[in-house]
This record gives sequence, C-alpha cells and structure tokens, in this order.
Amino acid sequence: MKDYLSSEVRNVVVLGHTGVGKTAVLESMLYFTKASDRFGVTSEGSSLIDYDPEEIKRGLSVYASLVPIEWKDCKINFIDTPGYIDFIRGAEAGIAVGDSALIVVDAKDAVQPGTQRAWEAAQKHGIPTIFFVNKLDEENASFDTAYAALRDAFGKAVIPFEVPIMENGKTIGSINILRDKAWYFEGPLADPEKAQPVPDDMKDIVAEYKNQIAEAIAMSDDELMEKYFSGEEFSEAELTRGVRLGVRNGEIRPVYSGSATHTVGIERLMDLIVKYFPTYGEHGSIVVSDSETQEPVELETNEKESLCAQVFKTIVDPFVGRISYIKVLSGVMSSDSVVYNATKEKPEKISTIFIVKGKHQTAVGKLFTGDIGAVVKLQYTQTNDTLCEKGKHYLVDPIAFSEPMLGMAVFPKSKNDEDKMSNALARMVEEDPTLRLENNKETKQTILYGIGDQHIDVVLNKLQAKYKVEVRLETPKVPYRETIRKKATGEGRHKKQSGGHGQFGHVFVDYEPNPDSEEMVFEEKVFGGAVPRQYFPAVETGLRECMEHGILAGFKVVNVKATLFDGKYHDVDSSEMAFKLAARLSYKAGMAQANPILLEPIVDITVRVPDEFTGTIIGDFNKRRGAIMGMDMVDGYQEISAQVPLAEVQKYPIELRAMTQGRGSYVQKFNRYDPVPANLAEGIIAQHKKEEEDEK
Repeated sequence: MKDYLSSEVRNVVVLGHTGVGKTAVLESMLYFTKASDRFGVTSEGSSLIDYDPEEIKRGLSVYASLVPIEWKDCKINFIDTPGYIDFIRGAEAGIAVGDSALIVVDAKDAVQPGTQRAWEAAQKHGIPTIFFVNKLDEENASFDTAYAALRDAFGKAVIPFEVPIMENGKTIGSINILRDKAWYFEGPLADPEKAQPVPDDMKDIVAEYKNQIAEAIAMSDDELMEKYFSGEEFSEAELTRGVRLGVRNGEIRPVYSGSATHTVGIERLMDLIVKYFPTYGEHGSIVVSDSETQEPVELETNEKESLCAQVFKTIVDPFVGRISYIKVLSGVMSSDSVVYNATKEKPEKISTIFIVKGKHQTAVGKLFTGDIGAVVKLQYTQTNDTLCEKGKHYLVDPIAFSEPMLGMAVFPKSKNDEDKMSNALARMVEEDPTLRLENNKETKQTILYGIGDQHIDVVLNKLQAKYKVEVRLETPKVPYRETIRKKATGEGRHKKQSGGHGQFGHVFVDYEPNPDSEEMVFEEKVFGGAVPRQYFPAVETGLRECMEHGILAGFKVVNVKATLFDGKYHDVDSSEMAFKLAARLSYKAGMAQANPILLEPIVDITVRVPDEFTGTIIGDFNKRRGAIMGMDMVDGYQEISAQVPLAEVQKYPIELRAMTQGRGSYVQKFNRYDPVPANLAEGIIAQHKKEEEDEK
C-alpha cells in the first residue's frame, strides 16, 4: 500500500444495528477491489475483519476493526464497529476518529435501536452521513418501505441516490438518480461496464427523487436556489458541487442500496464516498489545548504542521505486548523516532508503524496526516493519550466512553487462578475503557463492571483463552450497613485467671446515634481514675474493630458515638489486651439494646428512553421501591430521575434493555443510606446467618 496524504484520505466509521451486514459490506469491498481473494464470512471463520475467536463463535463483531480500502487514487479508512450495545466502545472509538459515517440498515427493518443510536451519534458529532440499505436480495425486502422508514425517522435530508430495479421480488439492477442511468446484474441487459436507459415504469419515481435532490441542493446556495425556482435544470457540475456541499453540511443524507453478499451496489457506494465525503485535509484545522499554558492551540490538518496524534484503541497481547491504534491529526509520524506523550508527560520511542487491515499488519515507514495505523510496545501510552512532537505539549479532548453499570463479583476458580487473576483483569481493563474493576472493602469482593452480560461473558472467555485464568461470577453483595436508633449502655467485664498474672478489664460504655459522622466518634468521661488513661486507646481500638461487624448481619456500623464513662482495673492483672476484650463485650451488650437497624444504599438513577416507554419505566420503579424525582424531555428523549435501593437495580442494565427494546440507557450514582424495611431486613439477616453457617 502506497503512502497517502491528508488530501487523499477519508476516514469513515461504519455504524448500524447488529446483524444488518456492516462487516459483509466491507468484506464485499475487499473482494471487489481484489484486496482479498475471497468473500469472508464471520461465522465460518473466513472473515478478514471479524477474526477473533469470540466473533467467530458469536457470528458478529465484538471489536472495532480497521479496513483500509484503496479506490480511485484515494484511501478510505473504514472503521467497522459492533452493532450490539454491549460492545459499544467500538462504535464510540470509531465515531471519534471517523470524519464521516456510513450507516448500514436492513431492507426488511430499516430503523432498529442500533440504527437510532448510529444516527444520534453521527448527529452529535456533526459528521456527514450516508445510508446503505442492505440485503435487498432477501425475500420480503423492500427498498421503498426501508426508505420511507428512514425518512420518517430522520427527516427530509434523507434522499435516495440509487434505487433498485426489482423483478418478481428480486433485485436485477439499480438506477443512479443523478446520472439517470440503469445497471443490470442479471438478464440480457446485464453488463457491469455499460449503463442502460431508465425503465419507462420507473421514470416518474426517478424524477421525483431527483427533484428532492435538486431542492436540497438549492437550499445550500443562493445562486442555485434562484436557478431552481426559475425552473432551470442544474448542470452535472452544479449537481456535483451542490451535493458535495449538502453532504458536508448535513442537508443531504444520501441513501444507497444493494446486497453486500452479491456485491450489488458496492462499486457505486465507494464512488459516492470518494466523490462526496470530505477528505481529512478538508478540515483545514483542529483545536487542541496546551497542557502547560492551558491555552487552545490551532493546528493545520496537513503534513507540514507539528505532529499531533491520538490513541483511540489499545490491545494488550500476552506475547506481543501493547498495541496502540493511532490517528494522526496533524504532521507526520515516523518509525524509529521519539515522540512526547503529553498526557503522561513521558517520551515514547516509536519503533515500527503498521497499517492494519483486519487481522493483517503491514509495516510502513511513516503515517501521514489523517491516516490511521498502529504502533507496538509503547511503554506508557494508553487509550486517549496524545502523542506529539518533542517540545510540544498538545492535548486532544479524550473520547467519552460509556460508563459500565453492570457489576459482577469475580472469584478465582483455583489457587493458581487466584495468583494470576488480578494482573489479567488489570490488563483487560487497560485495553477496554468500558470495563471497571473495584475492590469493595466492605464486602471484601472484587467487582468487575461492564456494559452488559454479553460484554462480561466475552471478558471471561478472553481471560481463559489469553491468560489461562478461570473465574466464576456472583451477584455482588449489597454493602448494607448497620446503625442504632436509641441510646444504651453496655457493660464489658473480662476476667481470666490461669496461674501467674491474670487478665482483668472492666468498662461501661454509652452508645448513641450520631448522624453527624459516619465513622464512630469515641469519647471518654471517666472520673476518679476508674480506668487509667493508658487503657483508653485499647478500648477505642476494640470498639473500632467491632464497628466493622454489626451484631445484626455483620455489616459495617455507622453513625454511632461511643463514650467510655466508667470501669474498673487491677494493678497487676489489667492490660491493654484485657481492656480491648472488655470493650468487645461491652459492644455486644450495649448495641443489642440500642435498637439496631439495617441501612441500605440508595442510588440516584437517570433513565433516558423514548417517550413511549415512560409509563413502563415509572411503573417498574414503583415495583422496585423507587421514588420518581423528576422528568424532563431532552433531545426527543424522556429523562426520568429516580431514587431507588441499590439492591433493586443490580441487574438493571439487562432489565432496562428488555423493557425498552434496547433503546433505553441510564446512569447511576450513590446518594445515601436509608433504613431497610423491617420485613426485608429479616430476610437479609437470615440469609447472612445461613451464609455464616455454610462457611463453617
């Protein structure tokens, strides 16, 4: 593959619902351009793009893949992204480095949840967008139905540029609207090199679509608008110029159609991308920040500018090491050079640069502005880091990845797994920004957070395959807490005589609620030396240790004040240990009389759903003991704020998806602790006692 400059590179992120054929479209392009000698199929293990064992097993994309295509003296860097929401990080990284979007839809069901997410992401980032209606060769497929659904959902900027010619339910050709020409794939008129006239029975629909294009073009230019309203036809040059402008500013979202598996419509789709999508160099400039001065810096998007590059994906391979996927935003990155990681404030040695095509890697000497490649064995660099020229301190805005919400407790299956689990999980988290690892000190569990159950399942399989670590999962324990509701006094008397010096300590401690401090507050009000001062720390230590294990169900005790006010000692037999043990006895006696109760964590949840699911979500929160705090319509979605016990929403990512057909999302954060209802507390306490007995 030759070197390409910023004026010759287009970066296109491929988005859409799972199963619509995004990867198949790119496999078709590879095969058509002879970059591959066969049409790969993911489920058969022959795909050049989806080659990971997890992708082959599941028959779908799990990770984002780079697919560079050379077409008509241009390089199109396609970023193939997973459509399944559990693997959303691929789409989030892809759209951050893509300068345009190709949204693939199914001809039988065009607007699915993944289509909606893709559209919203493209709109949010303000990038040009093209739709490709795929699978027109399948039974009951309808371009007209698919197009109508897209236009209803996404507005009149969605306009066909190529429509299929159907005969007896089969696609036998297609018509290019701008060129008023037809191509046939089957039958006596079939000649891929030769255009044919538009069939008589389709001339009216072609004229209607062409008028839609002309109207959209007219809206983007005063001169063209005047010509349009005067009834004049646009020249081919005016059409091209108008469409290019309309696609770039979002007033035109072209719709193409075809069949990836039969390579129908693929050639003209690539033509459309090259002709109407902007090159990276057309950005003109980008704005980054200087980490030293905190001031914005404008960089030109060409090869003469200083180097600035962003890492958007990281793979940690047990054998190769760290592989960093990089987009060059300005300047040139050269192999055998030293760059500066402005995020980590460390120099990095660039050894070899690779152009990645699916599972294949080709070493190159340089990576020019706008291009995408990979570098191996960077020492400090991770996803979202900025690499720049030595002496510069550029920082690029980090990619915003989804926050993982589904937590599962992870346990090693064997002692051998225990030794390797922490290191392996740390590597997995490093390469996946949508994973989070947390060691919960209260429940003594390691919690792995992911986007959904399939996401975590892939992580477990990868742990076993790459790192030879086997683990098991459990629903995490809820970090309940305990407190008291009234004041009580506890007496603790420890006495033991076993020959020689004995052990003696005797204390009286008041226990009372203290909402002002989560941690126990200790005071002493001993008069007359009933307990010598040197034993006060031992009493406090004994009580603090006890507060870690409540008397109801063993949970941490909070919001308690303990006051040592009396006791007795012995000149010979008293010791720090004796008073520590006496404090423990006092704790058990006093806390039991202080009306102990369980507390449960309450979280704030903000759910974002289409309006038609509002009633479902509110009703569901009521079943979960939740309280609705507010509702607001934001960007066409209903945002519902609620407070709900953590115990009721531990599997909420899975359940919300089921309730909203995959169209709901949410975020949550801890708010406070509230008393557990008495009827539920009994069950929690009983379960805790049963677990203690099972452990014995």
